[in-house]
Amino acid sequence: MPTAVDRTVYRIVQESLTNVARHADAATASVRIDCRPEALTVRVEDDGLATPSLPPVPGLGLLGMRERVTALGGLLTAGPRDGGGFAVRAELPVERPL
Repeated sequence: MPTAVDRTVYRIVQESLTNVARHADAATASVRIDCRPEALTVRVEDDGLATPSLPPVPGLGLLGMRERVTALGGLLTAGPRDGGGFAVRAELPVERPL
């Protein structure tokens, strides 16, 4: 795993869980990491108060996550889940060893 990807995943999980603790009023949160040869996907979800009818106000944490992921050529999505709660999903390319 490239060091930059490893650090970015750590920061995404850290910031996402900090946001859950500060803002979500959630009973549970989950972290899922899927590592394939070409990409790593991390998803953090909670069952908090966020709803699709109340769009989130992007703060510095989400902005920082997006910048880190974009710098590595990845994609970040973050927003309320249909059933309530909030989800952050990042997909990061993983360089294959030669």
